[in-house]
Amino acid sequence: MKLLVTGGAGFIGSHFVDYILDKYPRYEVVNLDALTYAGSLDNLKNVMANPRHKFVHGRIEDGKLVDSIVLGVDTIINFAAESHVDRSISEPEAFIRTNVVGTQVLLDAAERHKIKLFYQVSTDEVYGSSELDSEERFTEGSLLRPSSPYAASKTAADLLVLAYSRTYRLPVVISRCSNNYGSRQHREKFLPTIILNALQNKPIPIYGDGCYMRDWLHVRDHCHAIDSVMHRGREGQVYNIAACNEWLNIDLVRELLGMLGKPDNLIEFVGDRPGHDKRYAIDATKIQTELKWSPEVSWEQGLRDLIEWYSREGLKRDEQ
Repeated sequence: MKLLVTGGAGFIGSHFVDYILDKYPRYEVVNLDALTYAGSLDNLKNVMANPRHKFVHGRIEDGKLVDSIVLGVDTIINFAAESHVDRSISEPEAFIRTNVVGTQVLLDAAERHKIKLFYQVSTDEVYGSSELDSEERFTEGSLLRPSSPYAASKTAADLLVLAYSRTYRLPVVISRCSNNYGSRQHREKFLPTIILNALQNKPIPIYGDGCYMRDWLHVRDHCHAIDSVMHRGREGQVYNIAACNEWLNIDLVRELLGMLGKPDNLIEFVGDRPGHDKRYAIDATKIQTELKWSPEVSWEQGLRDLIEWYSREGLKRDEQ
Protein backbone atom coordinates (compact mmCIF):
# COMPACT_ATOMS: atom_id res chain seq x y z
CA MET A 1 0.00 0.00 0.00
CA LYS A 2 1.13 3.53 -0.79
CA LEU A 3 0.05 6.34 1.54
CA LEU A 4 0.12 10.10 1.08
CA VAL A 5 0.54 11.56 4.56
CA THR A 6 0.06 15.33 4.65
CA GLY A 7 1.56 17.25 7.54
CA GLY A 8 3.89 14.34 8.15
CA ALA A 9 6.71 16.47 9.56
CA GLY A 10 4.52 17.78 12.36
CA PHE A 11 3.98 16.41 15.84
CA ILE A 12 1.29 13.76 15.28
CA GLY A 13 2.03 13.21 11.58
CA SER A 14 5.70 12.37 12.14
CA HIS A 15 4.81 9.88 14.86
CA PHE A 16 2.33 8.26 12.48
CA VAL A 17 4.93 8.00 9.71
CA ASP A 18 7.30 6.29 12.16
CA TYR A 19 4.52 3.97 13.29
CA ILE A 20 3.40 2.92 9.80
CA LEU A 21 6.87 2.30 8.37
CA ASP A 22 7.82 0.28 11.43
CA LYS A 23 4.65 -1.83 11.56
CA TYR A 24 4.09 -2.45 7.85
CA PRO A 25 7.31 -3.40 6.03
CA ARG A 26 5.64 -3.34 2.60
CA TYR A 27 3.99 0.07 2.94
CA GLU A 28 5.35 3.20 1.24
CA VAL A 29 4.79 6.75 2.47
CA VAL A 30 4.83 9.97 0.46
CA ASN A 31 5.14 12.70 3.07
CA LEU A 32 3.95 16.20 2.09
CA ASP A 33 4.70 19.02 4.51
CA ALA A 34 5.09 22.80 4.20
CA LEU A 35 7.68 22.89 7.03
CA THR A 36 6.04 25.84 8.74
CA TYR A 37 7.10 26.68 12.31
CA ALA A 38 5.21 23.60 13.57
CA GLY A 39 6.90 21.08 11.24
CA SER A 40 10.54 20.07 11.16
CA LEU A 41 12.78 17.61 9.36
CA ASP A 42 14.24 16.88 12.80
CA ASN A 43 10.99 15.03 13.48
CA LEU A 44 11.75 12.71 10.54
CA LYS A 45 15.35 11.79 11.30
CA ASN A 46 14.31 8.17 11.94
CA VAL A 47 12.85 7.76 8.44
CA MET A 48 14.60 10.12 6.02
CA ALA A 49 17.01 7.40 4.91
CA ASN A 50 14.24 4.82 4.57
CA PRO A 51 13.73 3.95 0.86
CA ARG A 52 10.00 3.49 1.54
CA HIS A 53 9.68 7.13 2.66
CA LYS A 54 9.66 10.06 0.24
CA PHE A 55 9.53 13.60 1.59
CA VAL A 56 7.99 16.38 -0.53
CA HIS A 57 8.20 20.01 0.57
CA GLY A 58 5.02 21.86 -0.28
CA ARG A 59 1.54 22.97 0.73
CA ILE A 60 -1.72 21.08 0.42
CA GLU A 61 -3.27 24.17 -1.21
CA ASP A 62 -0.94 23.72 -4.20
CA GLY A 63 -3.21 21.83 -6.57
CA LYS A 64 -0.57 21.10 -9.23
CA LEU A 65 1.85 19.69 -6.68
CA VAL A 66 -0.82 17.59 -4.98
CA ASP A 67 -2.02 16.23 -8.33
CA SER A 68 1.52 15.22 -9.27
CA ILE A 69 2.18 13.21 -6.11
CA VAL A 70 -1.24 11.55 -5.71
CA LEU A 71 -0.67 9.37 -8.78
CA GLY A 72 -0.28 5.78 -7.58
CA VAL A 73 -1.36 6.55 -4.02
CA ASP A 74 -3.96 4.26 -2.39
CA THR A 75 -4.84 6.29 0.72
CA ILE A 76 -4.58 9.95 1.69
CA ILE A 77 -4.30 10.74 5.40
CA ASN A 78 -4.70 14.44 6.04
CA PHE A 79 -2.90 15.64 9.17
CA ALA A 80 -1.94 18.99 7.63
CA ALA A 81 -3.54 21.85 9.52
CA GLU A 82 -3.01 25.12 11.24
CA SER A 83 -3.91 24.09 14.77
CA HIS A 84 -3.11 26.71 17.39
CA VAL A 85 -6.28 28.37 18.72
CA ASP A 86 -4.57 31.60 19.79
CA ARG A 87 -3.07 32.05 16.32
CA SER A 88 -6.48 31.43 14.74
CA ILE A 89 -7.91 34.34 16.70
CA SER A 90 -5.27 36.75 15.41
CA GLU A 91 -4.80 35.21 11.92
CA PRO A 92 -8.03 33.42 10.91
CA GLU A 93 -7.36 33.69 7.16
CA ALA A 94 -4.38 31.32 7.34
CA PHE A 95 -6.60 28.70 9.00
CA ILE A 96 -9.28 28.95 6.34
CA ARG A 97 -6.67 28.71 3.60
CA THR A 98 -4.95 25.59 4.92
CA ASN A 99 -7.68 23.77 6.81
CA VAL A 100 -10.58 24.39 4.43
CA VAL A 101 -9.17 25.21 0.99
CA GLY A 102 -6.28 22.77 1.44
CA THR A 103 -8.68 19.96 2.35
CA GLN A 104 -10.81 20.77 -0.70
CA VAL A 105 -7.72 20.57 -2.95
CA LEU A 106 -6.86 17.16 -1.51
CA LEU A 107 -10.44 15.93 -1.93
CA ASP A 108 -10.51 17.03 -5.57
CA ALA A 109 -7.28 15.15 -6.24
CA ALA A 110 -8.60 12.09 -4.41
CA GLU A 111 -11.76 12.11 -6.52
CA ARG A 112 -9.88 12.58 -9.82
CA HIS A 113 -7.45 9.78 -9.08
CA LYS A 114 -10.05 7.43 -7.55
CA ILE A 115 -8.24 7.09 -4.24
CA LYS A 116 -9.31 4.04 -2.25
CA LEU A 117 -9.62 5.98 1.01
CA PHE A 118 -9.51 9.62 2.13
CA TYR A 119 -8.85 9.89 5.87
CA GLN A 120 -9.49 13.24 7.57
CA VAL A 121 -7.76 13.70 10.93
CA SER A 122 -9.97 16.07 12.91
CA THR A 123 -10.42 17.32 16.47
CA ASP A 124 -12.81 17.15 19.39
CA GLU A 125 -13.01 20.96 19.25
CA VAL A 126 -15.59 20.77 16.46
CA TYR A 127 -18.19 19.85 19.10
CA GLY A 128 -17.55 22.95 21.16
CA SER A 129 -17.55 23.18 24.93
CA SER A 130 -19.38 21.26 27.63
CA GLU A 131 -19.81 22.26 31.26
CA LEU A 132 -17.28 21.19 33.88
CA ASP A 133 -19.89 19.54 36.09
CA SER A 134 -21.77 17.86 33.23
CA GLU A 135 -21.80 14.13 32.58
CA GLU A 136 -22.40 14.83 28.90
CA ARG A 137 -19.90 13.44 26.42
CA PHE A 138 -20.22 14.25 22.75
CA THR A 139 -20.85 11.35 20.39
CA GLU A 140 -20.17 11.23 16.68
CA GLY A 141 -23.77 12.34 16.09
CA SER A 142 -23.66 15.37 18.38
CA LEU A 143 -24.28 18.85 17.07
CA LEU A 144 -21.13 20.63 15.82
CA ARG A 145 -20.69 23.94 17.69
CA PRO A 146 -17.16 25.24 17.11
CA SER A 147 -16.07 28.20 19.23
CA SER A 148 -12.81 29.39 17.64
CA PRO A 149 -11.79 30.13 14.06
CA TYR A 150 -9.54 27.06 14.28
CA ALA A 151 -12.40 24.78 15.34
CA ALA A 152 -14.71 26.33 12.73
CA SER A 153 -12.16 25.67 9.98
CA LYS A 154 -11.83 22.03 11.04
CA THR A 155 -15.63 21.70 11.18
CA ALA A 156 -15.90 23.08 7.64
CA ALA A 157 -13.26 20.60 6.48
CA ASP A 158 -15.13 17.69 8.09
CA LEU A 159 -18.35 18.72 6.37
CA LEU A 160 -16.56 18.97 3.03
CA VAL A 161 -15.22 15.46 3.46
CA LEU A 162 -18.70 14.10 4.22
CA ALA A 163 -20.14 16.05 1.27
CA TYR A 164 -17.61 14.51 -1.13
CA SER A 165 -18.56 11.10 0.24
CA ARG A 166 -22.24 11.77 -0.47
CA THR A 167 -21.90 13.62 -3.80
CA TYR A 168 -18.96 11.83 -5.43
CA ARG A 169 -19.13 8.51 -3.58
CA LEU A 170 -15.57 9.13 -2.40
CA PRO A 171 -14.60 6.56 0.26
CA VAL A 172 -13.83 8.57 3.40
CA VAL A 173 -13.42 8.24 7.16
CA ILE A 174 -12.98 10.94 9.81
CA SER A 175 -11.58 10.67 13.31
CA ARG A 176 -11.89 13.34 16.01
CA CYS A 177 -9.34 13.14 18.78
CA SER A 178 -8.88 14.67 22.22
CA ASN A 179 -5.68 16.50 23.24
CA ASN A 180 -2.50 14.64 22.30
CA TYR A 181 0.77 14.70 24.20
CA GLY A 182 4.20 13.25 23.54
CA SER A 183 7.62 14.08 22.14
CA ARG A 184 8.16 16.54 19.26
CA GLN A 185 5.20 18.77 20.04
CA HIS A 186 5.82 22.46 19.36
CA ARG A 187 6.69 24.49 22.43
CA GLU A 188 3.65 26.77 21.98
CA LYS A 189 1.39 23.94 23.13
CA PHE A 190 0.32 23.54 26.75
CA LEU A 191 2.44 20.67 28.09
CA PRO A 192 5.70 21.67 26.34
CA THR A 193 5.26 25.21 27.67
CA ILE A 194 4.85 23.95 31.21
CA ILE A 195 7.86 21.64 31.09
CA LEU A 196 10.26 23.91 29.21
CA ASN A 197 9.42 26.98 31.28
CA ALA A 198 9.71 25.02 34.50
CA LEU A 199 13.08 23.56 33.52
CA GLN A 200 14.33 27.10 32.90
CA ASN A 201 12.61 28.52 36.01
CA LYS A 202 10.47 30.81 33.88
CA PRO A 203 6.88 31.81 34.68
CA ILE A 204 4.23 29.37 33.45
CA PRO A 205 1.26 31.32 32.01
CA ILE A 206 -2.17 29.92 32.86
CA TYR A 207 -5.30 31.36 31.29
CA GLY A 208 -7.98 32.68 33.64
CA ASP A 209 -8.33 30.64 36.82
CA GLY A 210 -6.91 27.48 35.24
CA CYS A 211 -10.22 25.65 35.60
CA TYR A 212 -10.40 24.38 32.05
CA MET A 213 -10.64 20.64 31.54
CA ARG A 214 -9.05 18.57 28.80
CA ASP A 215 -8.79 14.86 28.05
CA TRP A 216 -5.20 13.73 27.34
CA LEU A 217 -4.20 10.91 24.98
CA HIS A 218 -0.66 9.78 24.19
CA VAL A 219 0.31 10.30 20.55
CA ARG A 220 1.30 6.63 20.13
CA ASP A 221 -2.21 5.57 21.16
CA HIS A 222 -3.60 8.05 18.65
CA CYS A 223 -1.46 6.48 15.90
CA HIS A 224 -2.74 3.03 16.84
CA ALA A 225 -6.32 4.32 16.68
CA ILE A 226 -5.79 5.88 13.24
CA ASP A 227 -4.32 2.58 12.04
CA SER A 228 -7.45 0.78 13.30
CA VAL A 229 -9.82 3.21 11.60
CA MET A 230 -7.82 3.23 8.36
CA HIS A 231 -7.86 -0.54 8.01
CA ARG A 232 -11.13 -1.55 9.67
CA GLY A 233 -13.33 1.53 9.97
CA ARG A 234 -16.56 1.76 7.99
CA GLU A 235 -16.57 4.10 5.00
CA GLY A 236 -18.40 7.36 5.54
CA GLN A 237 -18.15 7.08 9.31
CA VAL A 238 -16.78 9.34 12.04
CA TYR A 239 -14.88 7.92 15.02
CA ASN A 240 -14.12 9.74 18.27
CA ILE A 241 -10.74 8.93 19.86
CA ALA A 242 -10.26 9.68 23.56
CA ALA A 243 -8.57 8.30 26.66
CA CYS A 244 -11.10 9.43 29.31
CA ASN A 245 -8.13 10.98 31.12
CA GLU A 246 -9.47 14.40 32.08
CA TRP A 247 -7.48 17.00 34.00
CA LEU A 248 -8.09 20.58 35.02
CA ASN A 249 -5.29 22.72 33.59
CA ILE A 250 -4.25 24.02 37.00
CA ASP A 251 -4.12 20.51 38.50
CA LEU A 252 -2.03 19.26 35.59
CA VAL A 253 0.44 22.13 35.96
CA ARG A 254 0.85 21.35 39.65
CA GLU A 255 1.28 17.66 38.91
CA LEU A 256 4.09 18.35 36.44
CA LEU A 257 5.76 20.88 38.74
CA GLY A 258 5.79 18.25 41.48
CA MET A 259 7.36 15.68 39.14
CA LEU A 260 9.98 18.24 38.13
CA GLY A 261 10.67 19.34 41.70
CA LYS A 262 9.70 22.91 40.90
CA PRO A 263 7.67 25.32 43.07
CA ASP A 264 4.06 26.32 42.44
CA ASN A 265 5.06 29.98 42.50
CA LEU A 266 6.19 29.62 38.88
CA ILE A 267 2.49 29.66 37.96
CA GLU A 268 1.39 33.01 36.53
CA PHE A 269 -2.30 33.60 35.88
CA VAL A 270 -2.88 35.67 32.74
CA GLY A 271 -5.88 37.20 31.01
CA ASP A 272 -8.19 34.68 29.38
CA ARG A 273 -8.45 34.29 25.62
CA PRO A 274 -11.74 35.10 23.83
CA GLY A 275 -14.27 32.28 23.58
CA HIS A 276 -12.24 29.86 25.70
CA ASP A 277 -14.00 26.48 25.88
CA LYS A 278 -14.36 25.17 29.42
CA ARG A 279 -14.23 21.46 28.65
CA TYR A 280 -13.90 19.07 25.74
CA ALA A 281 -15.45 15.68 26.44
CA ILE A 282 -16.04 13.05 23.77
CA ASP A 283 -17.40 9.53 23.93
CA ALA A 284 -15.07 6.94 22.38
CA THR A 285 -17.48 3.99 22.76
CA LYS A 286 -17.86 3.54 19.00
CA ILE A 287 -14.17 2.92 18.23
CA GLN A 288 -13.80 0.81 21.38
CA THR A 289 -16.70 -1.49 20.53
CA GLU A 290 -16.48 -1.63 16.73
CA LEU A 291 -12.70 -1.72 16.32
CA LYS A 292 -11.65 -3.01 19.76
CA TRP A 293 -9.29 -0.09 20.26
CA SER A 294 -8.26 1.19 23.66
CA PRO A 295 -5.33 3.33 24.88
CA GLU A 296 -2.27 1.40 26.05
CA VAL A 297 0.25 4.00 27.28
CA SER A 298 -0.25 4.67 30.99
CA TRP A 299 -0.57 8.31 32.03
CA GLU A 300 2.23 7.99 34.58
CA GLN A 301 4.67 6.46 32.10
CA GLY A 302 3.62 8.89 29.39
CA LEU A 303 4.37 11.89 31.60
CA ARG A 304 7.74 10.49 32.66
CA ASP A 305 8.70 9.90 29.03
CA LEU A 306 7.49 13.41 28.14
CA ILE A 307 9.61 15.05 30.84
CA GLU A 308 12.66 13.00 29.86
CA TRP A 309 12.36 13.94 26.18
CA TYR A 310 11.84 17.66 26.76
CA SER A 311 14.65 17.71 29.30
CA ARG A 312 16.97 16.22 26.68
CA GLU A 313 15.76 17.20 23.21
CA GLY A 314 13.23 19.93 23.86
CA LEU A 315 15.67 22.25 25.57
CA LYS A 316 18.10 21.91 22.66
CA ARG A 317 15.40 22.81 20.15
CA ASP A 318 14.24 25.69 22.31
CA GLU A 319 17.73 27.19 22.18
CA GLN A 320 17.95 27.03 18.39
